[in-house]
Amino acid sequence: MQAVYHLPGLFEFYELYEKFLPLFRHHRDWFYDWCDIGSVYGAPAGCRWDGGRAGYGEADPEAAAELMREYGISARLTFSNSLLRAEDLADPECNRLCSLFESGGSVPAGVILSSDLLLDYLREKYPGLYFVSSTTKVLRKFEQLEEELARPEFRFVVPDFRLNTETDRLTGLTEERKKKTELLCNEACWFFCPDRKACYENVCRKNLGEDCGDHICVSPSAQRGYRFSDAMENPGFIGIRDIQEKWLPGGINHFKIEGRSLGSAVILEFLLYYLTRPEYQLRVREEIYLDSALDLF
Repeated sequence: MQAVYHLPGLFEFYELYEKFLPLFRHHRDWFYDWCDIGSVYGAPAGCRWDGGRAGYGEADPEAAAELMREYGISARLTFSNSLLRAEDLADPECNRLCSLFESGGSVPAGVILSSDLLLDYLREKYPGLYFVSSTTKVLRKFEQLEEELARPEFRFVVPDFRLNTETDRLTGLTEERKKKTELLCNEACWFFCPDRKACYENVCRKNLGEDCGDHICVSPSAQRGYRFSDAMENPGFIGIRDIQEKWLPGGINHFKIEGRSLGSAVILEFLLYYLTRPEYQLRVREEIYLDSALDLF
């Protein structure tokens, strides 16, 4: 069984993937043979249906779609705004994106979402897309996860990262449900945060154009910002040894890497850690860093 990664930054880090994906294809021996790239997800800047993070992706949608098609990788639109209203469904830009990514290509595109209102709309209007239940639903109770996995509308379900510690229960799911489970690996959010859903909803309001203040994070380390080293200390962190020794033998092989609000240099570190053999990490860094056209920070 291979690990399948779902990577951040379809629009946000297009230039990085434009350089990285040829390396992944043409120097496959530089990378672990037990893993592959299943999808790249994201949303353009100013997207009303976006959620989870306030997107700033500036890549041309047609170019992003073509890059994914060229490499046979599924594109996923992050449309996880949980506060959408009926009138928001007519948004022309979001509908244009759905139409663009639904058409063409050998690998279907997907949509990550939180709103059942949006789910019903997309299922009817864009039947060629598949759907992923977003981690922004904050499914903290295992019973909630099981109910979500039982819904046939979803190809994948991403539980709250704090359920990652429920190893026995997750690997004890039925084979069908394990195939639908996509675990979030590298969350640095405070494991005991009581406000995760409120934080996501604040972003949703901003993406809808509402005039609202920033969510005040109560994490003891909030001022540090995202650090991969902090994420590695999180009880919910999933590293490559966990994947190889625990999750793959247990029948779970889909893993989401977060980070579309971070910089390209941090995303490169994720690609090196999760995908690249240690003896070739310097080579990948050099190939990326020596491209003077790529802004990594």
